[in-house]
Amino acid sequence: MGRIAKEVSGQILCFIGFVGLCVCCGIPMWRVTSYIGANIVTGQMVWDGLWMNCVMQSTGQMQCKVQDSIMRLTQDLQAARALTVISIVIGFIGMLLTFVGGQCSSCLKKESSMAKVLILGGILCIIAGVICLIPVCWSSAYTISDFQSVLTIETQKRELGASIYIGWGASGFLLFGGIILCTSCPPSEDMYPKYPGMYPYQGPMYGPPGSYLPAKTYAPSAVYTGAYVPNKPYPPPTYSPVPGQYL
Repeated sequence: MGRIAKEVSGQILCFIGFVGLCVCCGIPMWRVTSYIGANIVTGQMVWDGLWMNCVMQSTGQMQCKVQDSIMRLTQDLQAARALTVISIVIGFIGMLLTFVGGQCSSCLKKESSMAKVLILGGILCIIAGVICLIPVCWSSAYTISDFQSVLTIETQKRELGASIYIGWGASGFLLFGGIILCTSCPPSEDMYPKYPGMYPYQGPMYGPPGSYLPAKTYAPSAVYTGAYVPNKPYPPPTYSPVPGQYL
């Protein structure tokens, strides 16, 4: 799989996980209570969420009430409200970094900088998925233990809502998308030669990197015309009658 394909697939998975994270935080379906009385008309369904509670009657009417006080929530929902908001913020920042560092954008010019920003965005998406997974698992464990308890009244037993399953799916998408983005970095360049004892040519020490400047030449002080003319003429030697002697 090419680098661009990895980036696009990772970004799509992270985006789906981010949308699911927002839906999980918004809808009031963390716990669902179904109660059917002796008369079918008295049947009602109660939805417990992070921000509001809703009651739906068997006639189709639904009434919702916003949570006025956070202290009225259970401990798992109090922690879930804070952790889901933190996860959304971290996931949003990670999504922005993945689009900034992607090859489809022109925000950065250097390939090394793009890879670093992309990896950082993938790490933030992984962190957002882990933070979302904590309250979802905690709330599901609390709901199951409360449902199986013999001290809980039958009409107050709650089941897992749709937000729990959406949160699990969103965490999975964020984790897989972040892992794919972290593995899409370009191959690193070799810092050392393949063969021992041989080093790459680094070029001259002067001038910008990658350019070669020839050695400086100097102009000669005198112009050479190709013929040698002595400055002072010398007379030819004269010989004496005695052999081996000069006059």
